Amino acid sequence: MDWLFANQLTKDKKKIALIESWQNSPFALQRRTYWYYQGRLRWTGKTPPDDTSDLITAIEANIAQEEPEVQWAMNFTAGWIGVYDEQYRERCIKIGEKTGLYKDEKVSKGCTPNYLPEFITIESNKRQNN
Repeated sequence: MDWLFANQLTKDKKKIALIESWQNSPFALQRRTYWYYQGRLRWTGKTPPDDTSDLITAIEANIAQEEPEVQWAMNFTAGWIGVYDEQYRERCIKIGEKTGLYKDEKVSKGCTPNYLPEFITIESNKRQNN
């Protein structure tokens, strides 16, 4: 899915508009794609739309009851928001603390954990030191 997303769906403005309509889709894969797209906008350094506060509010309200694949993408988005938008950093960390998602996940040496408090701290520190 990630290859399809990165190499096909985001190459066309009509397809991007379609992805942007999937936030509340009845299909988990479409919701996951929506959230992955939002996270990827931030991760790749593109200027995201001015809806960050609304996205965090939606994540706070829905992440706990989402399907696992959607939870991962919402977590991914919250992580990159926390890394790049310092004004939202603490709020994103609190999402991870509240949900506990990925807290006990084993991570290979040299890899960044998905647990938001650790992810945001590690990734934002990397960018401060560059």
